[in-house]
Amino acid sequence: MRSNRRLYVTGLAMLVLVAVLWLSTSMAQVHQRYEVKTRVYSTPEYRTEATRAMDAYERVMERYMDATEKNFEGISADIGDVAGLLESIDAQLTRIDTRLDRIEKHLGIAPLPAADPNAAPVRGPAITPPNLPRR
Repeated sequence: MRSNRRLYVTGLAMLVLVAVLWLSTSMAQVHQRYEVKTRVYSTPEYRTEATRAMDAYERVMERYMDATEKNFEGISADIGDVAGLLESIDAQLTRIDTRLDRIEKHLGIAPLPAADPNAAPVRGPAITPPNLPRR
């Protein structure tokens, strides 16, 4: 009987061991797995007042350069218009000059000598105020 008893105790121990193993694995399967997503928030870059001032100055200078560029484009368009007007005036003066040359030849008038551009300007006689009686 002793051997039967040992056999029963061993069988019972095996049964308990199997039950414990079965419950431990089934308990682990019951637990849900949680997925943890980490969020890393970075702190903004530390900036001093000097760097902020330099950035603001750079933005102002970029705006100034853009405005200057636009103004220069407008000025160059205006200069082109003025150059066109000056060329038309020059063409008209050339026509007037040739016409005067023909008139002078027809009337027999001797042309004036060409003026020296380096000469001092000629001034007319000085106008003197009339002599007023003294009081």
